[in-house]
Amino acid sequence: MNPHQPRHNQITEVQKLFKNRFWFRKVHQSLKFDALYNSIGAIGASGLCFGVGKCINLSNLTLHLGGNKIDDEGLSGLISGLGQLTNLSNLVLDLGGNKICDEGASGLGSGLGKFTNFQNLVLDLGGNKIGDKGVSDLGFGLGNCTNLSNLELDLRYNFIGVIGASGLGFGLEKCTNLSNLKLNLAENFIGAIGASDLGSSLGKCTNLSNLTLDLFGNKIGDKGISGLGYGLGKCTNLSDLTLYLMMNQIGDGDTSGLGFGLRKCNNLSNLTIYLKQKQFIYFGLAYF
Repeated sequence: MNPHQPRHNQITEVQKLFKNRFWFRKVHQSLKFDALYNSIGAIGASGLCFGVGKCINLSNLTLHLGGNKIDDEGLSGLISGLGQLTNLSNLVLDLGGNKICDEGASGLGSGLGKFTNFQNLVLDLGGNKIGDKGVSDLGFGLGNCTNLSNLELDLRYNFIGVIGASGLGFGLEKCTNLSNLKLNLAENFIGAIGASDLGSSLGKCTNLSNLTLDLFGNKIGDKGISGLGYGLGKCTNLSDLTLYLMMNQIGDGDTSGLGFGLRKCNNLSNLTIYLKQKQFIYFGLAYF
């Protein structure tokens, strides 16, 4: 592909590649496509994944489509195309900074839930316009990925509240084989109840061993941090935990509830907590 040709023609060229090169569609098992910060809209995203869907033997797929103009319609077409990849087990899908709302996120959840062979999933939906319904449906879909063991989910800078955080957690607790989770919900609106419900759900992920949870700027408060700690304390196999809890209206003396819950994690060997950029010592653990 000529890198100097107009960007709107690049998707057309990719479609031709998949259409004309039968050997590519039949032989290749891995594909990476990078189109960050272009002007790809609904038609381009749909056309791209229609072509990718012809690669029937793909097991590893990486699509960087962040910073484009993909909306709910484009996401629907994208998922429809990817639905043809029945052998897909590893997916990196970057859709950050687009125009995706609840309808698109709901459709994405429904589509991803059909990939029963998923083992590894990286999904970036940061900087969109997803609310409670969209993220709840997304969580419900992910809950159907019963073989999923590694998940990175970026949902920062959306419009997720209490209901959304609870719904997402309800879905994730069904991922019974999940061992590694990175979940970014920074700059949303989950509050104390949302944090507590999320912690309770994650506590049901009995195989979880590595967790990174970013709740920066969600106003979870004292009750939220205590509820979060109580839930995470049930993660009996947790060995590595990183929490980002800055800017959440938590007082200096209100970390005891969190520490009380986490000390029940008997297998915890590495703990890092970012909390108002100050260092606290509790039960011999360092809090930052």
